[in-house]
Amino acid sequence: MKELFSEKRVIRDAFIASLPVLAGYIFLGMGFGVLLSAKGYSAWWALLMSVFLYAGSMQYVGVELLATGASLITTALTTLTVQARHLFYSITLSDKYKGIGAKKAYMIHALTDETYSLVIRDYDPLDKQRNGRYCFFVSLFDHCYWISGCVLGALVGTILPFSSEGIDFVMTALFVTIFVEQWLATKDHLPVFVGIISAVIALLIFGADNFLIPAMVIIMLTFTALRFTYYKGGRKNA
Repeated sequence: MKELFSEKRVIRDAFIASLPVLAGYIFLGMGFGVLLSAKGYSAWWALLMSVFLYAGSMQYVGVELLATGASLITTALTTLTVQARHLFYSITLSDKYKGIGAKKAYMIHALTDETYSLVIRDYDPLDKQRNGRYCFFVSLFDHCYWISGCVLGALVGTILPFSSEGIDFVMTALFVTIFVEQWLATKDHLPVFVGIISAVIALLIFGADNFLIPAMVIIMLTFTALRFTYYKGGRKNA
């Protein structure tokens, strides 16, 4: 009985923590669904892409790739470029996802920017058993929100056709919002400046189509160096 109560509490905590994501994912997902519908694809495509691809910004890009008949190589390279940041997420979660069992594969698939922020924020190093269940349910709830938004948007776009011009800007607006929130939430703005400067350097050297992965590499190397200099001795939270 105690274990059942504990499980219900974990589910409740995960649901409450994920509510802000619910608000964002429903509308972002609807934007994707409407955009997909405008290109002539049915709600089934929205369902399948949101279940098996589940890549947020990459799904928006994927609409154009589908519509233009992009090759497999182009699609693979584009996906790597757009989703490269998840490689860095996995580094910080490698220890936290240890010992989770069969759920681990799904949790890796369901990792998004918003899910990552909740998992990192609420991780309790003293209760690893709870962490695994909490992270799983956060991932599951967020995924369900996204699926619901995508399918709903596709249905709305089919029933009520309207111009989709400008909808693809929604992901840019999301990242701007995340940037502002992170800036206001911490007094240590060094990571922000490192990210901006690294992106500008990579953009100038490699161009707009190829700058993302080099920028990520520069950021990673910079933070590795800073960990042993600026953050050394616990002066800052790395």
